[in-house]
Amino acid sequence: MQILVINPGSTSTKISLYEKSTVRFEENVFHDAPELLRFSHVNDQMPFRKRLILQLLEAHGCLPEEVDVFVGRGGSAHTQHDGVTLITEKLYTDTVHAVGGSDHPAKLGVMLAWELGQTYGKPAYTLDPTNVDELCDLARLTGIRGLYRNAQFHVLNQKAVARREAEKLGRAYEACNFIVAHIDGGITVNAHEKGRMIDGNVGAGGDGPYTPTRIGSVPVLPLLDYIDVHGTDEVRRMCSRSGGFVSMFGTADGDRVHERYLAGDPAARLVWEGMIYQIGKMIGEMAAVLHGNIDAILITGGYMRFADVREEIERMCGWIAPIRVYPGEMEQEAMAVAVMEALEGKRPIREYTGQPVWTGFPELDSEGEKTHA
Repeated sequence: MQILVINPGSTSTKISLYEKSTVRFEENVFHDAPELLRFSHVNDQMPFRKRLILQLLEAHGCLPEEVDVFVGRGGSAHTQHDGVTLITEKLYTDTVHAVGGSDHPAKLGVMLAWELGQTYGKPAYTLDPTNVDELCDLARLTGIRGLYRNAQFHVLNQKAVARREAEKLGRAYEACNFIVAHIDGGITVNAHEKGRMIDGNVGAGGDGPYTPTRIGSVPVLPLLDYIDVHGTDEVRRMCSRSGGFVSMFGTADGDRVHERYLAGDPAARLVWEGMIYQIGKMIGEMAAVLHGNIDAILITGGYMRFADVREEIERMCGWIAPIRVYPGEMEQEAMAVAVMEALEGKRPIREYTGQPVWTGFPELDSEGEKTHA
């Protein structure tokens, strides 16, 4: 049983080939902002990413027709439940059209897995896509009628890390409360309460800390002034592709910005420390959501390779709860193992319904009808 795991991100393409639960090879190719910004739309990256995957397979002496199962990271369809989901034509189509409202590169995992599966006559699956919706109702509200916060997070890695920490504590994930911060090209910080991600920042939607590629939270009135000059299309790109470091320094390469920071560059120092400051602030918000009942704060993602990120978060937030570090991410292994277990009948396989997990607040909708009558 050979499983190809496909994981497109905002700054990378990562693939792994597993034989059952053993990895045969793993490749992670970094893409700086100028390389991806030449594509006007995320969907336009498909031929580029597909060609790269086939080249990597060839470099390792692997034929795509020998793969038994294709597994892709997902997102952008209507909101879903967590777990393993079969990629159907309906899920593929809704992902292509981003009917869930977010157009993050993670969606390409579902699209690539489906297209490769169709080409070679093999099944395709996804696990814990970015649009898993477990939000508590209070986390959905904004001060605008009919406008609600949506669920778009690093669900895959966050849940994998949280489950691993729960195992270390000798408890079930569903019995623990964690704050998990995924820190990389995108940054999401979430409150995990008894196995559910009940709140967090919508990173690719202009929410939370700014990142190498994202603008983060911006006050609305000055943002409207910016839109008047630069237009909505530019700001949409800046939400997930050309904001943050890209806007300020022209690169999404954290290593380059960090080198400037270590060299004493005042602009890099300000921006780098500002990012960490905003992450710490977001962790504090999630501590309030969990009423201070927190088993551990888990910090994970590619930026755990920078010691100063870990040290400053510990200085800001170590008083809240114990901090545990999970460098990199556990997404590849999580996808391979979960799908293998599903195929062995050890866990259920979901089918995408095309219906959102949550559809609104009837009490507010009816009140709106009265107001506008």
